[in-house]
Amino acid sequence: MPTQTVRERTRHRRERLRQVLSQRQPDLTLVLANIHDPHNVSAIFRSADAFGLERVHLYYTDTAFPVLSRKTSASARKWVESDRHASPQELSQALQGMQILVTSCSPNAQAMGSFDFTKPTALIMGNEHSGVADELLTLAHGELYIPMYGMIQSFNVSVAAALILAEAARQRQAAGFYEHPRYSQEELERRLALWLEK
Repeated sequence: MPTQTVRERTRHRRERLRQVLSQRQPDLTLVLANIHDPHNVSAIFRSADAFGLERVHLYYTDTAFPVLSRKTSASARKWVESDRHASPQELSQALQGMQILVTSCSPNAQAMGSFDFTKPTALIMGNEHSGVADELLTLAHGELYIPMYGMIQSFNVSVAAALILAEAARQRQAAGFYEHPRYSQEELERRLALWLEK
């Protein structure tokens, strides 16, 4: 009986991992640009996993990447890959072929719902205090804001990331992006084998 239980758990885990991988969105990503608060970074990783992102890009040039609590971030970081970039050129190369959007309060910014998130998209989230650095603004194809109707004029960066990803997921779900794997069968099996080892 115990052996059967272990087999059932193994089968259930395999099925769960396969289901999650089949809903991953390899052409939707976030860039964390010098975000220093560990709680914000941990929350963003959790949102990235929840909405099916394959990876998050880390751009840390004037701020050290924060030390994250194992308890709050380990589970999300385990399933979401991360790539570090030391220059705008390196980041631009990694995001080639993607629509690059930045959060902004400038007059050029458009409401997030006006963007087509079914396109390959990278969203740059800026520092809590100074926003997106000028050298990254030059990479952007568009600036977006989240419509707000109260006295407060901005969301916490981790909340903003979750809200924008929710809009991206809404559009992608309506387009059927979560219904069929975005990976080839070969790539899905390769990733499943790696995940089974975690």
